[in-house]
Amino acid sequence: MASLPHLRLLFFDVFGTSVVQREPVADELWLAAKDALDEQGLSLIDSEVRTKATQMTYEQWFELGGKWNESKDDFIRESKAKHGSVDWREVDLRRIESLRTLLAGRGLIKLNKKGQAEKGSLFYDVQLDHLGRVWHRLPPWPDTCRGLSLLNSKATMVALRNTYNDLLQSLVAHSKIPFTHVFSADMFDSFKPNPKVYLGASERLGVRPDESALVAAHLGDLQGAKACRFRTIYLNRPLEEKNPELQHEDIADLVIEEHEEGFITLAKLLGLAVGSS
Repeated sequence: MASLPHLRLLFFDVFGTSVVQREPVADELWLAAKDALDEQGLSLIDSEVRTKATQMTYEQWFELGGKWNESKDDFIRESKAKHGSVDWREVDLRRIESLRTLLAGRGLIKLNKKGQAEKGSLFYDVQLDHLGRVWHRLPPWPDTCRGLSLLNSKATMVALRNTYNDLLQSLVAHSKIPFTHVFSADMFDSFKPNPKVYLGASERLGVRPDESALVAAHLGDLQGAKACRFRTIYLNRPLEEKNPELQHEDIADLVIEEHEEGFITLAKLLGLAVGSS
C-alpha cells in the first residue's frame, strides 16, 4: 500500500502481539487452583487457605495474573535503572518468585524462611514452578498463524522480543508460529526500545531500516522503532496497551483495530489475496 512501500522485513513483537497472554495466564491459575482443591481436598490444604481459594472468582484470578505480569515489568525497570542492562533469564526466574509473593499476600500459600511453600498451601513448589513457566506455552491469537503464513509471501517474518532466545524459541515452537527468524534482546546485549535492538536486527539480515517494519500491540515499542526509521504497524489487541497516553502521538503508520482480524487484516492491507479461512 502507498504508506508502506518496499517492505522486505516485518518484525513482530511476541507477548500480547503474536500470542495471547492475559487470558491464558488467568486460565492456568484458575484451573490449577480448581485441580488443587479437587485433588488435595480436605486433607492437605489448610482450612483457611481452602476457604480463600474456594471464594476466588475467575475475575480475581485474572486480576492477580495482571499484577503478576506487572511485577515483571517492575523488576525490568529496576534492573535498567541500576545496571543499564537486563538479565532476561533472571526475569524468568523472578516470575516464579513474584507469583509466590502474590499468592502469599492473598493467603493462598504459606512461605517458610527460605521462601518455599509450606504444608497447607494451595500450591507447592513443583506446581509453582510449572505455573511460572506459563510464558513458555502461551497460545497464538486466532489470526496469528494464518496471517503470518500469508505474509510470508510478502516479506521475511521475524520475531523480535525483549527476552532470552531459549524462551522465545521454545514459545514459538510450542505455538507453531511460522516465523522465518526468531530474534531476542539478549542477541544484541540490549533491550527495546534501545536502537541497538532494532538496528541490530535489521543489520543482521542485511536490510535497511526504511525497508523494515515493526508490528506491535505496544506503542512504546513502536515509538522506539520509528526513531530508527522503521515503518510502524499498530495492532490494537485487547488489554495490551501499557502506554495509552501515546495514542494521541503520531507513532503508527498503520493501525489495525481490535475488531479487525489482526495479522490477516494486515495481509489484506499489504495487497495479499486472503480468501476464506
